Amino acid sequence: MKISFVLNSQGVSIEVEPDIRLLDLLRYKFNLTGTKEGCSIGECGACTVVMNGKAVNSCLVLAGQCDGAEIITIEGIEKDGKLHPLQENFLKSGAVQCGFCTPGMVMSAYALLLENPNPTEEEIKEAIAGNLCRCTGYKQIINAVEKSAGEI
Repeated sequence: MKISFVLNSQGVSIEVEPDIRLLDLLRYKFNLTGTKEGCSIGECGACTVVMNGKAVNSCLVLAGQCDGAEIITIEGIEKDGKLHPLQENFLKSGAVQCGFCTPGMVMSAYALLLENPNPTEEEIKEAIAGNLCRCTGYKQIINAVEKSAGEI
């Protein structure tokens, strides 16, 4: 099946198998390896991307569902080789340790800030609730998102 969509601000068209997941499409057809595979069942959030303005687990989305959609990955939020302010604040706040969850966590926070530029701490917690992190303890992540309020 042929699908067309916007990927990181670029229009793309590709022939895909009907059962390929968005996660695999991104990693193996477009070489966007920032999106990580963790659990493969939508529980860990490592594969989170933004689809039509909402955070989604790319391991649970079939590529065919992307036809006509807008997809943003971690690679798509930097501009001209410069990190996005949210990414900068993750670094400054110590919200990255092993780094495995970081892309999905950033994308969940990014989707939140697109919808709500000045979220409360509770709204941030709710937005990242689907992302598991074993290293940071979450406080640094929440601080990074709070620092990023109003910067998207």
